[in-house]
Amino acid sequence: MRRPVALRISAASAVMAVAAAVGVALSMPSASAATGGVTGYATQNGGTTGGAGGQTVRATTGTAIHAALCGRASSSTPITIEVEGTINHGNTDKVSGGSCNTAAGVIELKQISNVTIVGVGSGAVFDQLGIHIREASNIVIQNVTVRNVKKSGSPTSNGGDAIGMESDVRNVWVDHVTLEASGGEAEGFDGLFDMKDNTQYVTLSYSILRNSGRGGLVGSSESDLSNGFITYHHNRYENIDSRAPLLRGGIAHMYNNHYVSLNESGINSRAGARAKVDNNYFEDSKDVLGTFYTDAAGYWQVSGNVFDNVTWSSPGSENNPAGPNPQSNTTVSVPYSYVLDDARCVPDVVSRTAGAGTGLQVSNGDCTAQTPTSTPSTTPTSASPTPTSASPTPSSSPTQPSGTNLSLVSGAGADGSSKASGTSYGSVRDGDMSTYWSPVGSTGSVSIKWGSATAVSRIAIREASGAVGSIGSWRVLNADNGAVLTSGSGAGTITFPRTSLSKITFEITGSTGTPKVAEYETYEQ
Repeated sequence: MRRPVALRISAASAVMAVAAAVGVALSMPSASAATGGVTGYATQNGGTTGGAGGQTVRATTGTAIHAALCGRASSSTPITIEVEGTINHGNTDKVSGGSCNTAAGVIELKQISNVTIVGVGSGAVFDQLGIHIREASNIVIQNVTVRNVKKSGSPTSNGGDAIGMESDVRNVWVDHVTLEASGGEAEGFDGLFDMKDNTQYVTLSYSILRNSGRGGLVGSSESDLSNGFITYHHNRYENIDSRAPLLRGGIAHMYNNHYVSLNESGINSRAGARAKVDNNYFEDSKDVLGTFYTDAAGYWQVSGNVFDNVTWSSPGSENNPAGPNPQSNTTVSVPYSYVLDDARCVPDVVSRTAGAGTGLQVSNGDCTAQTPTSTPSTTPTSASPTPTSASPTPSSSPTQPSGTNLSLVSGAGADGSSKASGTSYGSVRDGDMSTYWSPVGSTGSVSIKWGSATAVSRIAIREASGAVGSIGSWRVLNADNGAVLTSGSGAGTITFPRTSLSKITFEITGSTGTPKVAEYETYEQ
């Protein structure tokens, strides 16, 4: 680089044992994955819903991710895997089973379908460990960081690709992820987001790709032309030498991306590829669009882009830059609807929405970061049905519980269907993210209680759609004696020393607006 870088009965039983050994938690409440709604080409070909409608599990190691995949009834049984912590070579082993095909040293999504991997809690980092998608379909990857994956040196993983797809892959949505390296090929790294050998219907949205020699490719050679129908939107490419992306054949749609410090070339459309390039912001970069390093021409349709301090090389036999005055040389029609932000505000809105750990914020075309709503647009025939429209806004529903405090009896009443101590009805133990409890104002408390002492060391507070980020300061109390177990701010996974108690209270002491607690989960470990 020119600029220095400052996942049969007997088999299932065995897998369940492995799952217990590696710490994967089974039959947990549903995760708040894919809340922004799939967009772009991933909505086509039947749509992309990942593990929607299936079991949700929690994993803190790569082995646990593999165990969750291998523990399914079949390779197409829907599953959502919540990931928290650092996933690396030391905790990622091969797991065997009839519903998986895994390997050590890589998250292997091979010959499977209907899977969501989503980062939760304090975050999910895949450190020097790539994610490999092969002969797979209907995959969602969301809210994770993948960094420093190498193809040479030590340790190596996934051919040096942060996320790589190959061999008959269909319908993948990668959203709100951070993909980064610490150099180029000379330093042992390859691509951040690669697709080859018949990979189609993919969307990369609200993500960061940075500090790499190669952003990503579509097609591994001039003869690998079976890939395409890719959408890239609201992503930030930063300090990338080339391939932002490299397109060989097929169709790609780039809109509302912020490209900054593309050091050698950017969108490289070649070998008959067609790129629709709408309302992007290119900044402090060179040769951001064209056909480069080949005489096999590619094509582009441009509209509404901003070129801020972009330099262009002179045309040559293997060099056909689109600038300095980029003009369309083809037309591209896309089959889905989309709303464009004005290119002039793209750097700002992308800075607030792109990458892991941004609260899955999105933009709806008015240049403002917004809390997403659950609006999956289509459902694949192989996945469980998903509503075609969003549920009514919870705040307008007369059945939503409210009150200063809420206490729920765990066990038979854990779904919130029974009263406890004369307090409100609740919907925070029903596994349904569309139901929730709110206090009357900005503060209040919600409790879970048991008929006898129960050991607890971790809780998870999940906010309802439309209120993510509203919970501010809080305390977790041992309601048996009033002791404060821990305190902090923001919803998510909360840990504290293992305590035996009969009632545990989550007390909101500060918030922005009215909090909405959709799920209150309790765990012993």
